[in-house]
Amino acid sequence: MEFGLLLVVVQWTAIAFLSLMLFLALFEPPLPYGYGEPPSHGPESEEFLRVLGALSGGQVHRRCTVTPFTNGESFYEAELQAIRAAQVSVNLEAYIFEKGEVTRRFLDVLTERARAGVKVNLVLDAVGSLATWHGYFNALRTAGGRVFFYHPIRWHTLPRINNRTHRELIVVDGLVAFLGGAGFADHWLFDTGRRQKSRRWRDSMFRVEGEAVLDLQSTFAENFLETAGEMLSDATYFPCCEGKGETVALVVRGTPSAGRSSRTRMLFQALIACAQKSIQITSPYFLPDRSARAELIRAMRERGVEVTVLTPGRHTDHVITRVTSRRLSAPLMRAGARVYEYLPAMVHNKTMIVDGLWSVVGSSNFDYRSFGINDEVNLAARDPLLAERLGDDFATDLSHSRLLTYRRWYRRGLFERAYEWVGWLLERQQ
Repeated sequence: MEFGLLLVVVQWTAIAFLSLMLFLALFEPPLPYGYGEPPSHGPESEEFLRVLGALSGGQVHRRCTVTPFTNGESFYEAELQAIRAAQVSVNLEAYIFEKGEVTRRFLDVLTERARAGVKVNLVLDAVGSLATWHGYFNALRTAGGRVFFYHPIRWHTLPRINNRTHRELIVVDGLVAFLGGAGFADHWLFDTGRRQKSRRWRDSMFRVEGEAVLDLQSTFAENFLETAGEMLSDATYFPCCEGKGETVALVVRGTPSAGRSSRTRMLFQALIACAQKSIQITSPYFLPDRSARAELIRAMRERGVEVTVLTPGRHTDHVITRVTSRRLSAPLMRAGARVYEYLPAMVHNKTMIVDGLWSVVGSSNFDYRSFGINDEVNLAARDPLLAERLGDDFATDLSHSRLLTYRRWYRRGLFERAYEWVGWLLERQQ
């Protein structure tokens, strides 16, 4: 009798604890990112560069080259070409590595390089790549390559089950790296079906050369340790990266902290707070929190900054997220922001351009999950030529988009309003 009562107490205690954890995950107030005083120096100044590096934890590198590649037919071939030329090592980390034509091409090249004696290491997220089974990598493993899955679903990983690696990163020979938002799947290269929703996704990746590659290799080493239980300590992984180019760049790692602060979130907040002319954001999941919304509105009202946001239209892969994004964008539209929805296909690009000078590229979406839950990697670059190139891409994308006005949103239908309630409940997990 006493044992039965004890069992009931334990069961209800467990239910109460899990309910509390779920409640906090859904409704815990976000950490405010207040910018106490307006930046005293402009975004072009050395003082601001120093502050940004200190806040984001990114080392300032002054001699880098960042090359954009637009859409899968461009960036996949550039990545494969770099891997084919590998002589020492290839390290790849991805959230999505999906069975299909694209991954078959990559595995063929990676396997060939592993047979040639190149060290090949893959870190894939166990949830994002759930449908890609271990057997898919047999040929690569037989050739000497190593494949590990980040936070597989085990009893001992349950406390961290919501933390995923969302990084999309390749480092070749420790000298050339690629980062951005695109994983490895056919929908980044082909129209994968007859439905309009299956059109090739719009995305970009970025090749990085020069001093910043060392930090990107260090980023890979972090989650390689967590999956392989091994430090990536061989000196051949970390060659001396000579300066190449004139781009000033910082690599900013996003990793959740117990205190909820995020280096990536501070990076975005600081750049928004320093903007004097324009802010151009492309995000597939644009869910700005209260602090970001307030900073964007302050930039528009107090400094006359032009804020333009590009998000997915009807081809989105998450309808509830699109509805939530519209709701959270409404105060920005009322304050003067222009919010566009991309029409041809799903837009998965992740960029922010500030004043035609600063660019942020990488894996982070503009949402709480990227800022406070997932592992991410981004690169902030001070380079007007790079910003101009990204601005050209942004303008092209806007020409294929529809302006979403506050009036149009206000007159939304009952179904969208109903979806908003679901989106509100899941806002911190989208």
